[in-house]
Amino acid sequence: MRAFALIAAFVASTAMAQLRSIPDDAERAEIRHVEQNIIELNGKPERLAPGAQIRDQANRVIVPAALETGTLVKYRRDATGAVGQVWILTPEEAAR
Repeated sequence: MRAFALIAAFVASTAMAQLRSIPDDAERAEIRHVEQNIIELNGKPERLAPGAQIRDQANRVIVPAALETGTLVKYRRDATGAVGQVWILTPEEAAR
């Protein structure tokens, strides 16, 4: 039974990783967390939208303070112009 649970957990995590898709209209930038809901994209201050999602390379949601300065990302804005979605790029995604 324990082996089944481990296999199920592995399959679930693999399936989630395969579902990662970054929209074609997402823009590329270097990101830096400044404070609270303020970030910089390519050195320009920007506001994160309420409920913004930042996804790491494994597609997990992370908090803005966990961002490493100079990380390459793709991002999209919401209807108000604030940054609403951020994807930290894997080395393969960054090379494209």
